[in-house]
Amino acid sequence: MASPFTDDPAELGARIVRGSLRRQRQFRDRYRFSSEGIRYICSLVEPSVRNATDRSCALTVGQTVCVALRFFATGTYMHSVGDAENVSKNTVCCAIHKVVLALTERLNMFVVFPSHVSALTVKEAFYQLAGFPRVMGAIDCTHIPITGPLGENEGDYINRKSFHSISVQMTCDHQLLVTSVEARWPGSVHDSRIFRESLLGHQLEQGLFDGLLVGDRGYPCTRNLMTPYPDPATPSQSRFNVALGKCRVRIEMTFGVIKSRFNCLCGLRVRPERACKIIAACVVLHNIAVIRKERAPHVPLVAPDEVDPVTVDHPTGAAIRQNNHSLKCHFLFTAFAGEEKRTSH
Repeated sequence: MASPFTDDPAELGARIVRGSLRRQRQFRDRYRFSSEGIRYICSLVEPSVRNATDRSCALTVGQTVCVALRFFATGTYMHSVGDAENVSKNTVCCAIHKVVLALTERLNMFVVFPSHVSALTVKEAFYQLAGFPRVMGAIDCTHIPITGPLGENEGDYINRKSFHSISVQMTCDHQLLVTSVEARWPGSVHDSRIFRESLLGHQLEQGLFDGLLVGDRGYPCTRNLMTPYPDPATPSQSRFNVALGKCRVRIEMTFGVIKSRFNCLCGLRVRPERACKIIAACVVLHNIAVIRKERAPHVPLVAPDEVDPVTVDHPTGAAIRQNNHSLKCHFLFTAFAGEEKRTSH
């Protein structure tokens, strides 16, 4: 029997559990990470963020990371972040700069093509999604608005929708994990040029990866990059476009999750060079969140971005698309043979 002078133990336990859950929700709302996720990020960037001394009330590693995460999550002005975290605007700026540099230094650790899992696993997962063979990832570009000082090259940053932006190319796998990022081009540059001059584009052209990417009609159809039929004339071509679209939509979903998770990407008020580093840092944080299975924000269903005007389709595009039907049969045979081999062992 419980003592009349103390709280009911069951009620006390319920209050403790509710308080713990409430704190977790506050962490996720303010910083987009749970307390365990924040501690992991602190341990990851501590060598680069830690201050040499504690003089002048220097921020701890945890405070520095939380200040930067609040900025990434809200995208508000730095003085507002400082008011919320009880620090000055200059301190906020320094904290963001430290965390951004620390995360971009670890970009190659968390952004790996074709994925952190084997290429065969990625291909099989995409095939299960849509019945499309040999897909290593989906590719597209998105525009990150920017209003910082652009200098004499301001016109280069005006995109086709008439606002200033950074054009960011990303690829993703079936789990919405970013597998490559190219964040250094002004908004006026066409998607196909960014891919053609990117490191990933050169690697695919050299045949370093056995597989293909799927993209929209803003890209030319090549042996490494599959795009839909511009005007499908037969039922098989329509089915081809539907299957390709089910794979390609993963990159649209990835853009939606990243921008919802980090509202700063809805509009950056910094110089282009710094904006590109912030974008890369947010990509690293997104991959950390996916790997650690942090709660993803709710993303409303929206129409995909308007496709960049297509110049001219690749001359061999139609032949490559037709050849994909034979590749599908070959992929099925290889996958089933490998599965039988693994089962026999």
